[in-house]
Amino acid sequence: MSSKPAPPTAPTRDRSFELHGTVVQDDFYWLREREDPAVRAYLEAENAHADAVLAPLRPLADRLYDEMLGRIKETDLSVPYRLNGFWYYHRTEKGMQYPIYCRKLGSLDAPEQVLLDLNELARGKSHMALGAFDPSPSGRYLAYSTDPTGGRDYTLVVRDLETGVDVAGPIERAGSVAWALDDATYFYTIEDEAKRDYRLYRRRLGSDLESLVYEEPDERFRVYVGTSRSEEYVLLYVGSHTTSEVRFLSARTPTAEWRLISERLQDREYLLDHQGDRFLIMVNDVGRNFRVVSAPVTTPDEAHWTEVLPHRDDVIVEHLDCFRDFWVAWERRDGLPAVRIHDLATGAERAIDFGEPVFDAHPGTNAEYDTRTLRYVFESFVTPPSVYDVDVKTGDAVLLKRKEVLGGYDPARYTSERLHATAADGIRIPISLVRRRDLDPATPQPMHLTGYGAYGIPYPVSFSSNRVSLLERGVTLAIAHIRGGGEMGRPWHDAGRLAQKMNSFTDFIAAIDYLVAGGRTSRDRLTIEGGSAGGLLIGAVLNLRPDACRAALLQVPFVDVINTMLDTSLPLTIGEFEEWGNPAVPGEWEWIRRYCPYTNLAARAYPAMLVRTSLNDSQVMYWEPAKYVAKLRQLRVDDRPLLLLTNLGAGHSGASGRYDRLREIALDYAYILDQLGRADPN
Repeated sequence: MSSKPAPPTAPTRDRSFELHGTVVQDDFYWLREREDPAVRAYLEAENAHADAVLAPLRPLADRLYDEMLGRIKETDLSVPYRLNGFWYYHRTEKGMQYPIYCRKLGSLDAPEQVLLDLNELARGKSHMALGAFDPSPSGRYLAYSTDPTGGRDYTLVVRDLETGVDVAGPIERAGSVAWALDDATYFYTIEDEAKRDYRLYRRRLGSDLESLVYEEPDERFRVYVGTSRSEEYVLLYVGSHTTSEVRFLSARTPTAEWRLISERLQDREYLLDHQGDRFLIMVNDVGRNFRVVSAPVTTPDEAHWTEVLPHRDDVIVEHLDCFRDFWVAWERRDGLPAVRIHDLATGAERAIDFGEPVFDAHPGTNAEYDTRTLRYVFESFVTPPSVYDVDVKTGDAVLLKRKEVLGGYDPARYTSERLHATAADGIRIPISLVRRRDLDPATPQPMHLTGYGAYGIPYPVSFSSNRVSLLERGVTLAIAHIRGGGEMGRPWHDAGRLAQKMNSFTDFIAAIDYLVAGGRTSRDRLTIEGGSAGGLLIGAVLNLRPDACRAALLQVPFVDVINTMLDTSLPLTIGEFEEWGNPAVPGEWEWIRRYCPYTNLAARAYPAMLVRTSLNDSQVMYWEPAKYVAKLRQLRVDDRPLLLLTNLGAGHSGASGRYDRLREIALDYAYILDQLGRADPN
């Protein structure tokens, strides 16, 4: 790929400050001044430069777009789920960017009622995202929220589904929502200026009066409201990254006093669901990986907890679901999902055999409390998302729908594996990998490696029909499940955050070294990618080992850690002190200073890079990648392409319309394939 157009040069403006005896220089701080015309001009100049450099790849990107679109069933239907006598689903129509949300009364043969058409709501807007979608108990009303900017700026309204008229709202800066059983009272949370849900309000249809129910003063904590699956209780969750507590209220008496399950204790988290005369609670009080206890609804404090599933060092309970006659623990062991179904009548336990070496499995929409089936979704690198209902008595699973992949997709052409690299401290790092079956694993192949490693979130081994375009061109795809994620339980997260954060980066490097040493790939045939906190990963890795790969793709990367974590006015900052640390604290400053990508850029050769950001991103502000690229242009001593693309009308997830998003992916893939020399299938 040619880099003939001269890149723009961002002017420097001196800004320095002293922190813990160290002078911090930030000559590109001015790029955060969003209203400064020079900032917009710089972003547009970078876009123009990237467009010019990428122009020769547009035909390949167009070809990839056509390929990927050709695998998608554009007019399609989700699997309907039943709730209070209605069947709910969403569908897509060819040529339309967004889904249409619908339902049918009583039977799937009944007439369709369109509830929300996001295509209509998106008219005249550059972005459209659906937040809350919560029908009232009778099904007459729908509380829903939409974001037209990409900045997580959600507005809540209540629609009368009999008349199609919005009867309440708009309520700005709204978050979660829940209904009481009277079909008129609803609860909702509101954000503060830092986009933290911090207040819970109660309102009744037909009245504009709102009652403040709860306000959380601790800026580390967010609030969330929901209902138990039984619909008997409204639940208020208050949680930070490490600590939580829950209050509950009978949904039959919405103006009554809320009750607390158990007071918050630092570093103790718990979540719950309701079943009959008890709550089931998952709690990490005796070990980091959670156990499950039962508590009477009348006396739910910890003095009355009875253990029903013990803590295990090698298995984490990730989620808990209660139904009338059974309950389910969604677990993870050896980095892979597992499901444990407990039958109340017999006391028997049942597990689900997923039958593939690497995969992802998660709950489907299990809306009804009184049921004998559990819905789950299974997918893997080679198996498209598949929705099953399993009979909890017999264990028989019925495949309801497998996402159709058009164009003759054959899963037998591909094979997946689980490998393990060894970190410097002896820890085994899982690597999930998929390749075309006919390729020789003993011969170095072009490879694209991704990772994340933050917040205790496991990187899912999911299916993407888009990736077939890479696989068919001989590219092996791999995920490094590094510390900081949640693949191996909470201790895996603990080992990659705060003072241990460097483990995330060295684990990723260990994965690269293992794949190269084992002959799976070579450094000049390797591209790497990460987004958000995964972008931090890639930025830190490239400072530690700039020779690690041929090219890197950084998506909305969190690369200016020190400056962001010093600015407590920004969304996420205070709450994330528990993930990254607070650089205002001397010892914690040392943790972050060692790896902050922006801070550690230096005069050295770097791989080719494509960096993406969005102007309306409220999670990683656009100026972080913009500053990173500007400083890198100033320091790097190579002439490899360095490109910054800013979506001027989107947020953290990029374009919201499915066709627009597919165009972005097609260009990213064209970039990867060009760097790997694999423009054509072979």
